[in-house]
Amino acid sequence: MKRREFITLVGGAAAARPLAARAQQSAMPMIGFLSPRTATDAVGLAAAFRQGLNEVGFVDGRNVAIEYRWAANQVDQLPALAAELVGRPATVIAAFSTVGALATKATTTTIPIVFMTGDDPVKVGIVASLARPGGNITGITFVSALLGTKRLQLLRALVPKSDLIVMLVDPNSPESVNQANDVVDAARALGHQLAVLHASTVGEIDLAFASMVQQRADALLLSGSPSFTSRRDQIVALAARYRVPTMYQFREFPTGGGLISYGANLTDTYRQTGIYVGRVLKGDKPADLPILQPTRFELVINLKTAKALGLELPPTLLALADEVIE
Repeated sequence: MKRREFITLVGGAAAARPLAARAQQSAMPMIGFLSPRTATDAVGLAAAFRQGLNEVGFVDGRNVAIEYRWAANQVDQLPALAAELVGRPATVIAAFSTVGALATKATTTTIPIVFMTGDDPVKVGIVASLARPGGNITGITFVSALLGTKRLQLLRALVPKSDLIVMLVDPNSPESVNQANDVVDAARALGHQLAVLHASTVGEIDLAFASMVQQRADALLLSGSPSFTSRRDQIVALAARYRVPTMYQFREFPTGGGLISYGANLTDTYRQTGIYVGRVLKGDKPADLPILQPTRFELVINLKTAKALGLELPPTLLALADEVIE
């Protein structure tokens, strides 16, 4: 059951609480947690966010309250959900994804916002500067949109004789679209044949994999999108079923049976977002907090999956790996 549904169900019980307890709860600062994902999918990520809060002295239900809003992969719902949190009003809002950050920024100029995105936040208009974001907003970028070219190179090293690589893009995700534009340009410059397929729903992803088989694609590059991460079990299963070597952006894919990933640690990025929210609650101004960027990226390879696909991994690629899953 979703947290917001649970709150609705038990709302009548709140009236029975002692007045002192209710007054204490209302005095707590309230954090709005705005996510494009589903509550079920993001259990571990939400826990990492709370861990970050704990590290700076805030514990949910003790000295801070968290209100969750989940768009359940319906990104067009994010503006309305942002408006709900602003109307509460939240003390600070943690907005996840580019769409969530832009929706929250458009809704309030006074409530502090801490965002997390895979995009360049200056390029997409979230902040004016990485060093001094200005206004009521700061946050973290894991620069996924800037890593597409590197992922393409790693995939080419893994499948060197590939004639056609397909990139799967979520048209509803700015991060996914921006990454695709960069990769298409890079592939053209390198003389690689790259086809782009669009999908966002479960059915569209199924159709995209069927299309890859028809096109005789040799490999797949999955662009960054919250909806793809939410549907990682489906995507990993389809890649295994159709025997398509696939490059992902987060370690959650190869640890779940996918082939290879390269990118920032998503769980740690959520933890860092929690730390930044805690700093704002302690009085730091978002305008003065620089945008955080990852200091390292992880290359994770699932050796068992590689063997199942009949791939011989180059020793140089294995030597670069931060983790090899056997």
